[in-house]
Amino acid sequence: MKTALISGGAMRIGAQIVRTLHEDGYKVIIHCHQSEEIAQKLCSELNSKRNNSAQVVVADLGDNQAIKKLTKTIKSLDLLVNNASLFYPTLTENITTKDWNKIINVNLRAPFFLATGLSKVLAASQGCIVNIIDIHSDHPLKNFSIYNISKAGLKMLTKTLARELAPNIRINGISPGSILWPQDDSQLSENEKLIMLDRIPLKRQGSPNDIAQAVLFLVNSKYIAGQVINIDGGLSLNQ
Repeated sequence: MKTALISGGAMRIGAQIVRTLHEDGYKVIIHCHQSEEIAQKLCSELNSKRNNSAQVVVADLGDNQAIKKLTKTIKSLDLLVNNASLFYPTLTENITTKDWNKIINVNLRAPFFLATGLSKVLAASQGCIVNIIDIHSDHPLKNFSIYNISKAGLKMLTKTLARELAPNIRINGISPGSILWPQDDSQLSENEKLIMLDRIPLKRQGSPNDIAQAVLFLVNSKYIAGQVINIDGGLSLNQ
């Protein structure tokens, strides 16, 4: 049984990636930080379908020591999905080093050290890494400057490590467009949602399953490396 680690795997897109990989026969390691109760519920659901096929790991990806501790506990791995991400507005005139470190550490530093920390076990299985990026890595979203920078960095990280860790590990990325509406401080008004949908050539949002199926496609496409696929309904055409 192949094993996949999905960071931020308890909710939203991450949870769908977990379910899709599990349905494809993977043993899944569901990473979470502040969503342990939700992660454990998902884990129990999957284990009820196939015994000992899911587990939960809790780690603060903003803490590099926690990342080192996590990577040391994993002895076998075929797939790493760097999905965990922080997304909230940062007005340029009010940005603090705390905001900078918080977002950059989770969105950019953590994927790098997870990838490098797990490179030996991934290389042993000729495994792969899929990074969940964002179309705003190319087209910056107003009032989200640190987030934009972190995702642009993650895109370059994908291409850089695809060269550095080849030929034993394949690395690719997926840049989602409008898949789920933002939550909490990043929520959109109904009018803003209509404006967003109108800019999408397909005139609708995607779904978490669109991202999960793209992960499977990249995992199973053995001659694709260092590529980033936009899953955005054509939105980037109008940026």
